[in-house]
Amino acid sequence: MGRSARVVLDSSVLLAPSARIGGGGGVTGEEEKEDAAQVALRPGAEALLRRLRYSNLRVAICHPEGLPTNESGFLERTANMHCFGYIPLKPPSGSDLLNELMLEWSTTNSCFFVSSRVDEVLLSELQNNNWTVIAIDNEYITESSRVIHIGMLQELLITLATSIKREIGSSSTLLVGYVMKQSREDDFAKRGAFPLYPSKNGLIFVPLSFELPLASQLQEVDLVLHKITDEIINIDTNPSISFPKGISFSMGMSEIIRFVEDHCDFCIIDPFKNIYPLLNRLQIQEILVRLEGLNTEGRPKIRAPFYLKAENFCVSELQKKLPEANLSFPLIVKPQVACGVADAHNMVACWLYLYFHVSLNYYLTTSFPAIYVITMS
Repeated sequence: MGRSARVVLDSSVLLAPSARIGGGGGVTGEEEKEDAAQVALRPGAEALLRRLRYSNLRVAICHPEGLPTNESGFLERTANMHCFGYIPLKPPSGSDLLNELMLEWSTTNSCFFVSSRVDEVLLSELQNNNWTVIAIDNEYITESSRVIHIGMLQELLITLATSIKREIGSSSTLLVGYVMKQSREDDFAKRGAFPLYPSKNGLIFVPLSFELPLASQLQEVDLVLHKITDEIINIDTNPSISFPKGISFSMGMSEIIRFVEDHCDFCIIDPFKNIYPLLNRLQIQEILVRLEGLNTEGRPKIRAPFYLKAENFCVSELQKKLPEANLSFPLIVKPQVACGVADAHNMVACWLYLYFHVSLNYYLTTSFPAIYVITMS
């Protein structure tokens, strides 16, 4: 992609305004009080830093001259923890208003300075050196073509993503919004799968925030990558209900579903209608059975596992139905709902009819060569 992108976060957007909680009683002396004060990140800052760490952006944290030592020390430790640069801004001398590194970066990179404090001299010099200033929740920062105003810290990532895409100006660069639980996102991010600066295949990834209006975010992205099952709140396990009926999603995911339904040409990976059958093990088995129709002579055969839906644990009934379904012991027993509920991934290994009375809370930890499956409601 040629140029890379630099992001410098000013301390004003990271530190909580009320972060400094006074020290204990009996403390005397300004330095002791300062050292005893506690410093904290503002809400949303930790999630932002975590995502920026693996974003493929070059990130640094800066602060103005004269910041209390406990706050500057906290910022330096935070920068080191996330593998960011750390820039204490020095007082200007003569015409040198910017840190030397910041001047050097602006010649070869797309550069963004994020701040919520007013320093017109600094901000003017940044703009003169082709930096884009992103002002968070500060209407007093002068309007200009290189100043972007946003209201919340949570807006920063989508703002960076759209700005970078605009600067690149290539129609082949796509902005991908994604929704999934944090642990899954972290696993992908640590492997470099969610770059905020385009990968070699021209993809920019940005998390969709449920704390912001989703419609405006969805209008900015070209497609959405999701793990819809991470957003299931509840599932009605009544076997007569066909999914998606009976599934309750989070408010955010419900809004995305409605948006996609209203915009039939919107690109989503994977389409929701293709996911719903995979929530029901009985429907999965029925899909696998239909694949047998693809068998062609001279090619390996496709065969779905034999299965039986067990409505109850009546031994006499099972003794009759198991042979009819070509099933014999050992067997794996799993609940019909495949995900989204607490016991969806529980399973029991059964060698004898007696074991059909074992609770599904028993987890199988030893593998065996069984291919027989029973799904039960």
